[in-house]
Amino acid sequence: MHVHILGICGTFMGGLALLARAMGHKVTGSDANVYPPMSTQLEQQGIELIQGFDPAQLGKEGDNQPDLVVIGNAMSRGNPCVEAVLNRGIKYTSGPQFLSEHILPERWVLAVSGTHGKTSTSSMLAWILEYCGYQPGFLIGGVPQNFGVSARLGHSPFFVVEADEYDSAFFDKRSKFVHYHPRTLVINNLEFDHADIFADLAAIQRQFNHVIRTVPGEGKVIWPSDVEAVQQVIDMGCWSEQEIYSKAATIATDVAHHPVTPSASQGEPSAWQSRTIADDGHEFEVLLNGTSQGSLNWALIGQHNIENAIMAIAAARHVGVVPNHAIEALTQFSPPKRRLELLATVNGVSVYDDFAHHPTAIATTLQGLRAKVASSNNANANGKIIVVLEPRSNTMKSGVHKDTLANSMALADVGYLYQADNIDWDINASMANAPIPVTVCHNIEDIIASVANTASDGDTVVIMSNGGFNGIHQKIIKALA
Repeated sequence: MHVHILGICGTFMGGLALLARAMGHKVTGSDANVYPPMSTQLEQQGIELIQGFDPAQLGKEGDNQPDLVVIGNAMSRGNPCVEAVLNRGIKYTSGPQFLSEHILPERWVLAVSGTHGKTSTSSMLAWILEYCGYQPGFLIGGVPQNFGVSARLGHSPFFVVEADEYDSAFFDKRSKFVHYHPRTLVINNLEFDHADIFADLAAIQRQFNHVIRTVPGEGKVIWPSDVEAVQQVIDMGCWSEQEIYSKAATIATDVAHHPVTPSASQGEPSAWQSRTIADDGHEFEVLLNGTSQGSLNWALIGQHNIENAIMAIAAARHVGVVPNHAIEALTQFSPPKRRLELLATVNGVSVYDDFAHHPTAIATTLQGLRAKVASSNNANANGKIIVVLEPRSNTMKSGVHKDTLANSMALADVGYLYQADNIDWDINASMANAPIPVTVCHNIEDIIASVANTASDGDTVVIMSNGGFNGIHQKIIKALA
């Protein structure tokens, strides 16, 4: 087929483009804003990118008209291409539905869900399976550096998918993950997010309940026992085997307080735990039912990455990977692009790029970075952490997190926030009682100049955004130089 993808530079849709092309289809696509790493990845794979949504890209009937248009969830009624597809009667579908119908049948799907950590955990899981010889397929909402691409078909029944709870398309408001029918389901955590499509946390929990209903009885659900929102979802009904991750001091006690529901016939769930060895999280012990499975010393930091690793190890075990082999694989794991990625060190200033766009993710990332900077073996132990943040997600722009954003930056020393024109709440007012000095800027140039004047040898700059942030990363690096 000739498959044309509207919104192709989204991380999910870009990965889908790679899979469709690997299946032998001709793939083209368009988007309004094209930026790396997805645009670079697509161009390297020989996929034609079209800027904008001129209906001319759809050709004419019998003359280069696509056989199928895959419509991304960022597309809405009124988009010129969407209207042309509907008016001409061109066959169309959503990205998740395309994946479900064309790629996932007869696969053992390992789906990684949750508010935070989906991309990192999916990347870890895919790498563990690859390292251990399973040759999995995968579709991940980022670019895992161990693979260099965000998606591939693989050479085995196993397929790892980042299972997003966001809606599927303007004509299908179900969460993406409802389409995937996983045999192994990971739920990392659960908080309120995506305020543009969900009214409250309960609405999100209903979608998680829907995906749990699709997991077979012989499948497995892996979840954190100390996250109340996830516990509530499990209490709504779970008909599959379960494994839990607990940060509690005593595993047996934690299992007793969180019994399996409602299917007692599955027996008591296995319980995973971690024991931190290094304060910044770069070394920790993995335990299963109180027995050590080995210690992991790796390049990542932060408690959130420890939790991600445990989930990935548990999911890999479901398909047969021995935990100590999974631990060995993760010693050679490189995190996805834009997950606390060190871009450059300029005149003694380390510049990181991070995808964090929710107060919890911002706080946990800074917690790990603070522990790393404070390490006694770090020559820059007294250096400042300077956070540069773009509140870009729909939830951020709507002001849902305006009362928690300031405290999420507490472990930094200085903050710079970008107030774009499409943000209609007063960031200055929200930062009035911030625990650190925070400057709100209305243009990128002011942020660049301020960071260049503030940063000195031994400092760390971490730039947080889930978008291109107007190319600020390289501009700051240039200014520091």
